[in-house]
Parts: sequence; C-alpha cells; structure tokens
Amino acid sequence: MKVNLFDTKGNIAGELTLNDAIFGVDPNFETIKQYIYVYLTNQRQGTSSTKTRGEVQGSAAKPWAQKGTGRARAGEKRNPIWRHGGIAHGPKPKDWRIKVSRSVRDSAFISALSLLAQKSALSAVEKLNFEKPETKVANVFVKNTGLKGKTLLVLGSHDKNIVKSFSNIKDVETTLANNLNVYDLMNTKNVIFEKSALESFEKKFLGGEL
Repeated sequence: MKVNLFDTKGNIAGELTLNDAIFGVDPNFETIKQYIYVYLTNQRQGTSSTKTRGEVQGSAAKPWAQKGTGRARAGEKRNPIWRHGGIAHGPKPKDWRIKVSRSVRDSAFISALSLLAQKSALSAVEKLNFEKPETKVANVFVKNTGLKGKTLLVLGSHDKNIVKSFSNIKDVETTLANNLNVYDLMNTKNVIFEKSALESFEKKFLGGEL
C-alpha cells in the first residue's frame, strides 16, 4: 500500500510504502463497531445523582392524621410525590466503563487504518518543524495538501509549536500517536501521519509497544 508523502510545505514529495499487514487488510467492520461502542460508553461520566426521600431535608413526622381530615393519606413531607420531596428511582453515581479485549482493539485499529488507506484518505508527512507557533505557515501547509473536510494530524511526539500552529485552523485537529483511537480515525475525513507516527504503529502491531 502506497500513500502520498508531503514535505514540510504540504507539497507532494513522493510516495511512502506502508506495511500491508497493518494498512492493507480487509476491514473487520464488526470489531470497529464494537470498539466505538465501548469507547463512547466509557465517555459517560456517571456523576448524575439525585436525593432519595431518606436524603432530602424535611420532617419524617406524619403531617396530619390518617383519617378524619378529608385529605389524602400522607406519611411524611419527603414523599416523592410532594414538592421538595425525594426522587424515586433517580440516577446515582455509576461507573459505566467496560473493557474490550486487546485482540478486538488491535483488529479495530488495523481495520480502521486499512479502510482509510483504501479510501485514499490517509497520507504522510516526513517531519513537521515549527520553531515557533505560526498559524499562517500551518494554513499554507493545509492548503497545499489539497485535502478538504475534517483532517486529523497525527504527531509522533508532542510539539507545542505544532499544536498551537494548527489549533486555530478550522477542521484541523492534532493528536499524538499514542493517544489516537479508532473513534478519532472514523470521525474524520482525512488523516495525515508524521512518518515517525507510522513507524510507531508498526512497532506496536508487529512487535513491541507504542
């Protein structure tokens, strides 16, 4: 599998050959779907909380006699059907996190990367180098690539100058290779990898860790 290789100005400098074991497999859409379901579920904070009738303020004394008043029976002011009463069956803090096996995770990553490569939505850049934050230079790079729509730039290592340079450009986001996930890959139209980021993925999936 070959993809375009851009230079630091966004012009095509040649082609880069990718490992077919990672970027040239038949996508497994089921593992992609499973990974994204787990990812979105794990984004739930689970911090919603309501007070039950035993937690709200108010007297627990019976407000009036059971019979003889002509009014409906009432046990206490904290009854859920009363104003300022407790909440019946309301949400409580809960950990929504679920796990996905490593084999499913790896299969989803490789499938997503291969799918992007097949759609010609994946490209690479030799190395980005910004001595200081320069949005104007970053904008020239994006314009010269000719890529349209939401674009994800994957860096091999953190560089605050690069991140700041692209932060003000519409439809362009940056992330690190070790922070990348399948949801990010599927939620963008184009992905540009620094060459070092691609090499780190090869080490991760073909031996070693990212």
